[in-house]
Amino acid sequence: MAYLDQFLNVVVKQEASDLHIGEGQPPKIRKHGDIMPIRGEPVSRDEAAAMLSEVCGPQKWEIFEERGDLDFAYEMDTASRFRSNYFKQTNGYGAVFRLIPTKISTLEELGIPVVVKQFGHLRGGLVLVTGPTGSGKTTTQAGLLDYINENFSKHIVTIEEPIEFVHEHKRSIITQREVPGDSRTFPDALKAALREDVDAVLVGEMRDLETISLALTAAETGLLVFGTLHTNNARKTVDRMVDVFPAERQAQARAMLANSLRGVLAQLLLKRADRPGRIAVNEILIANAAVAAIIREGASQKLQDVIVSGRAQGMQFMDDAIWALLEKGIVSPHEAFMKAIDKNRFKQFLPAEEEHLGDAAGAVPDDEQRQPGNFVKRIAGRAPRR
Repeated sequence: MAYLDQFLNVVVKQEASDLHIGEGQPPKIRKHGDIMPIRGEPVSRDEAAAMLSEVCGPQKWEIFEERGDLDFAYEMDTASRFRSNYFKQTNGYGAVFRLIPTKISTLEELGIPVVVKQFGHLRGGLVLVTGPTGSGKTTTQAGLLDYINENFSKHIVTIEEPIEFVHEHKRSIITQREVPGDSRTFPDALKAALREDVDAVLVGEMRDLETISLALTAAETGLLVFGTLHTNNARKTVDRMVDVFPAERQAQARAMLANSLRGVLAQLLLKRADRPGRIAVNEILIANAAVAAIIREGASQKLQDVIVSGRAQGMQFMDDAIWALLEKGIVSPHEAFMKAIDKNRFKQFLPAEEEHLGDAAGAVPDDEQRQPGNFVKRIAGRAPRR
């Protein structure tokens, strides 16, 4: 048993998501979105060096010492696997370990709208799964790939840094490649995938022009590409895909994206008010002729109207999804306000002491804020405002 395992075991037992190790401060865990220390004594230089070098091995430690950053996956035991990131910081060594569930949850178990399964039936095109860091994008993508794996006979290549969820072969063949261990870069692995008799490819990070350009080209030529971006909603996702290109290539990028985009699944995690834990909330854009025309003309601000009017096709606007959770008392007015796109729609429900956040009029009293049932009665029957 590695010295670090005693801290990682706390993460597992407490059902936390992350362990933070920082030289000069106590080890801390993140549980339901909040960070808390797990001992009073700070981590010393020698302790940090010993625990971190032990689990990554001498070769990776040497790379870390040279570069100042390191990503890899650490398997503590058969039931506990962690995505690990090492970094150098002002006070010395630091690291974050994120617990990766060994069981891949189904889309139903994750509470993802059933329409998302449509993306698994596609034969080609680009599907983007987006959201800020720690919003559960990887978990949702794993659930979608597992749906394909169980229902279709395909060859799926994943390109990740590092590999997080480990997929078993079911009806499909799933080839998982890690950057930089199995392939030097994301673009190199994506180019190679085109020669590997592949039906679908998952690009774990679309962070640079070359990767995004190759993904668009691959999707245009008939490959099903799943990509990840750190954007909060469909409009920002479309803008980011185009803005990464230099000005003289943006018209071409819009045309390529209009032709290849099949859908955007944006995800946020909200802290629950009804019980401990967090809940995923999604915006869903399903590409159609109207979406393609909007992308071509560079009028992404019109996408919200398409999403709102496309409910019958399974589309879902982020603020509407947040509103539905608020109405049911699943999330608090504060959490809804903080995560919403249109703050004005939610600020009227903030408790009095939070008026400075949204200059809310007619604020909800604090005792009502703490009682989801009371709050639900207060807003029952109100139509969502846009």
